[in-house]
Parts: sequence; C-alpha cells; structure tokens
Amino acid sequence: MAKRKPKLAVWKFASCDGCQLSLLDCEDELLAVAGAVDIAYFPEASSRMVKGPYDLSLVEGSITTPHDAERIQQVRQSSKHLVTIGACATAGGIQALRNFSDVKEFARIVYARPEYISTLARSTPIAEHVRVDFELRGCPINKHQLLEVINALLHGRKPNTPAHSVCVECKLRGNVCLMVAHGTPCLGPVTHAGCGALCPTYDRGCYGCFGPMETPNTGALNQQLVQLGMTPPEVMRVYRSFNAEAFRKESESHGE
Repeated sequence: MAKRKPKLAVWKFASCDGCQLSLLDCEDELLAVAGAVDIAYFPEASSRMVKGPYDLSLVEGSITTPHDAERIQQVRQSSKHLVTIGACATAGGIQALRNFSDVKEFARIVYARPEYISTLARSTPIAEHVRVDFELRGCPINKHQLLEVINALLHGRKPNTPAHSVCVECKLRGNVCLMVAHGTPCLGPVTHAGCGALCPTYDRGCYGCFGPMETPNTGALNQQLVQLGMTPPEVMRVYRSFNAEAFRKESESHGE
C-alpha cells in the first residue's frame, strides 16, 4: 500500500495574496512540493477542496473581523502544524496602521453605509488568537525560506532560517553601507534577514519588510537616524509601514 502523503492547506485572511503567490512562484520547486505533499486546500491555486485534518497549514493574513477570529480557531483545530507566512500574519501587516487611529472614523469616511461594516478595532497577528508552530517573516516571504519551512516541519526538524539582520546580507553581497557612505536612512540594522538585501543593493534604504530581527538595537539606530537629519515625526513614520505593530514601541517613542 502506498504511503499517504501529508496534507497541506493554505489559508487566506486579511492580506494581498502576495505570500501565497510566493509559493506558486516556486516554479520547478513547486513540482517537488506537489510530489511530496497532497495540496488538499489552496483556493488561490485550485478549486479542489479536501476536508481536514491537515498535517500542515500555511496561513496568510491578519485577523481583522469577528468572522476571521472564529475561522482561525477552526483552522487551528484542523491542523497538526500551523505556520504563519508574511508580515500580515506575523505582525498585523500594513493594515495594522489602523491600530494607531479610530477605525470607526475610517469606515465613516470611506463607506456610504458604515453600519454595514463588521470589523474589529485592531488588525492582529495570528499568534494573538491561536498557537502558532512557526512564523515566517516578510512582505512578501522568501520562497526559498518557505520551502525550507515546509520541508523541515514535514520531517520533524526545526526550520533553518536566519536570525541575523539585513546588514549581514549586505556584507555577504559586498554592498557599501548606505548610511555610512551616503547618509541614507535604513532599517537594515534592526530588520530580520530574508530579502537578500534587495533594497540596499539598489541604493535604497531598507524599509523593514521582514520585521524586527532578534534583539534589535533600535536605540542606537534611532540616534543614527537623528544624526542623519530626520525629525522625530519622520523617525516615527519610518517604523510605521509593513510591520507597524511589530515596531510599535519604537514608533511611539517618537510621539505623534
């Protein structure tokens, strides 16, 4: 009798679908994934809907509605392993900028009938609602890291993803430091590696797409940003982007 393939499910909550597309962008590697697992539930890619339980669930997106909060509980109950993928799922995403304001006021301005809108006051990461087995950072995620995480969890080992900052990736690529050489503000020193130093390689400062690295020294970076001429409001805004909630403490320390 043929051995049963592990069942993989991919779920979407509040997000742009970019991290799911990273899996589809694996191209040749996707064939290997499809050969190793049973892709049982993946609406972005197939109309096939196989019921759980699932050996591994990949979850994209943040929790922004009461329905989301209920559905993620169901996903957790039907999943042996649950991995969150991307800034929305791991930190609330760019939509977490609403957490700093009154979401009811946004709804009043944008919608003709705001009373029809059912939403939570905050955009929150999946880990605030259920137990998560692994968080994969990025906006979008690194497809090679995703393949590593899938392989590791299906074989019962810890995923091997970097814990260092984007600065290390710059050094590996031989990039000149933009802050030192050109005075360009950059979040690379406090940002989790994974993008391959994409922006600094093209002479643009890091935007923090992969969220905070382990034990980031934001205090030292803040001093450097001020020395480069940034005002407190500008420092605050530089932290409020893809991982605004993850960098909340740093942004709030510079006021409104």
